[in-house]
Amino acid sequence: MLFGKLRPYLRKSVLVDKDGICSTDILVFRATEKCIPEFICLLTHTDEFVGHAKATTSGVQHPRTSWSGLREFKLHVPPIPEQRKIVGVLGAVQRAMEQQERLLALTAELKKALMHKLFTEGLRGEPQKQTEIGPVPESWEVGMIDDVAKIQSGGTPTRDVSEHWHGGTIPWVKTGEIDYCTIQTTEERITPVGLANSAARLFPAGTLLMAMYGQGVTRGRVAILGIEATTNQACASITPHDESRVSSRFLYYFLEYHYENLRKLGHGANQRNMNAALIRGFPVGFPSGSEQAEIVSALSAFDAKQQIHQRKHTTLTALFRTLLHQLMTAQLRVHDLDLSELETTTQG
Repeated sequence: MLFGKLRPYLRKSVLVDKDGICSTDILVFRATEKCIPEFICLLTHTDEFVGHAKATTSGVQHPRTSWSGLREFKLHVPPIPEQRKIVGVLGAVQRAMEQQERLLALTAELKKALMHKLFTEGLRGEPQKQTEIGPVPESWEVGMIDDVAKIQSGGTPTRDVSEHWHGGTIPWVKTGEIDYCTIQTTEERITPVGLANSAARLFPAGTLLMAMYGQGVTRGRVAILGIEATTNQACASITPHDESRVSSRFLYYFLEYHYENLRKLGHGANQRNMNAALIRGFPVGFPSGSEQAEIVSALSAFDAKQQIHQRKHTTLTALFRTLLHQLMTAQLRVHDLDLSELETTTQG
């Protein structure tokens, strides 16, 4: 039995190995002698099937697909042995994707544990002293962000003026792009005219950014500019007065660790926004420059490991989508695949 959840904005189906009762939001598929259940489950994830489900959906307030529309969907049905091979190939890719997801989660947990130890005990496991944001190593200096860095915000050129945006070459960062990363590209760009006629500022590569507004988990996140770029007014730039005293990279990790404390700064009825004044008054603890460098090096190693797993997961996801489309539409047959090459791709 296959329960397929087929609302037009979803792409979810699951195999079940026991009888059960489902709600009216779920359509139930039973495989015939011509198909194995796993093959049908994969079919429901294809762009073609989802596109057909959307096209045959009715209703405005609560749109839903129906059996009558889905019965018209035409599919390629290979022999059962080939179906099993298709399921096996795509299953191998899925398992490799899941492995990378597990490794990403494990690396994130290990990094979180290391951050807690480093920012509360330092490199030497020293005694602690209490601050407004919790314990910090006893030898660390404590102050406000305003004591060690300059805070600025950006601006948005008027969108009604095409000269501000059309043909833009200057990267323009939005809060959604600030996500514990090094920003190398942006979704939008502005023109020199837009820069000159707005509150936007051009910040150099290496600038630390924080999202002051944003839905969900965005507010309070930080990122580092890997390029020269401007930002909108919802982004705060944090530029240390003296990199030898407090470095941008150290602040990046310190603020990442204190994400939850930063979010408590926000205010507002519907959306708790932050502002430059609140950020300036946020406490920061920091050690000597050499200890900062060691902490940054240790945490950067975890980031590099996460990036490797993320790249592998992205590659495997693209491979899965390509193989799913080509195998389920008979553009590619299993016997045409170089399975030894596929095995190499899915390892690690």
